[in-house]
Amino acid sequence: MYVLSVTTRPTGSHVSAWRPAVAGVAEVFHAHFVDHAYPRHVHDVWTLLIVDDGAVRFDLNRHRHGALRTSVTLLPPYVPHDGRSATSNGFRKRVLYLDTSALGAELVGRAVDEPGLADPHLRDRIDHLHRALAAPGDEFEADSRLALILDRLRQRLRQRASASVQPPANGLAVRLRELLDARTVEGVTLGEAAELLHAHPTHLVRTFTHVHGLPPHSYLTGRRVELARRLLLAGQRPAEAAASAGFFDQAHLTRHFRRHLGVSPARYLGAPSAGVRRAGRR
Repeated sequence: MYVLSVTTRPTGSHVSAWRPAVAGVAEVFHAHFVDHAYPRHVHDVWTLLIVDDGAVRFDLNRHRHGALRTSVTLLPPYVPHDGRSATSNGFRKRVLYLDTSALGAELVGRAVDEPGLADPHLRDRIDHLHRALAAPGDEFEADSRLALILDRLRQRLRQRASASVQPPANGLAVRLRELLDARTVEGVTLGEAAELLHAHPTHLVRTFTHVHGLPPHSYLTGRRVELARRLLLAGQRPAEAAASAGFFDQAHLTRHFRRHLGVSPARYLGAPSAGVRRAGRR
């Protein structure tokens, strides 16, 4: 069901986030950023983005791209990316984080090659879906609109011939990523990871960074921020979310959360909007 947060910053930036009662949508995220720049990070979900004002520059898998008002941007899971405003006035965006069950893994390579989709009809459909998601009681409409959007995305991505052949993932880097995913909360030392994976610590760090595009400590911090984000939307207080996500304390969470999302956990939680009800998770 709906759990909404609205935040305001002195600079004019603000963030709204909630988890709707619509299967396949992990989170809805609306933001106006004036000066925030996302560090390199990954999501374990698909990121479907439209820009309402300004423009966004981002690097995806070490290649430069842009997100404009006229296009739709789709970022695949587990591919490192960052983001910053391409204008001095910042940007406004609306994002849907979609479960990996919504789109097949075979589409990841095509989305990496060309994350931008020049498709006005698709963008219009996504706009209407966001409006439905913000209206409690319109879940059936949102379900229907999402089904059409996913079908359109699959058609567009499958029409593309992969422009580049992705190199096979290094087994050592994959095993370390799996270890970090399994130990996100309790963590693991580099020495322990090296012993478990039978690799020299330096080689482990270099291999992971080369394959995944960011060092293992940045990956782990990002995964903890993502976990804390979901716990906050599920109703936990920042101090509780910090402990549950593996941070040392609330201050530790706040430092990294603000760096990743431009606001503190407390402001991310905020208060429910007048038009959206707060209820239990679906």
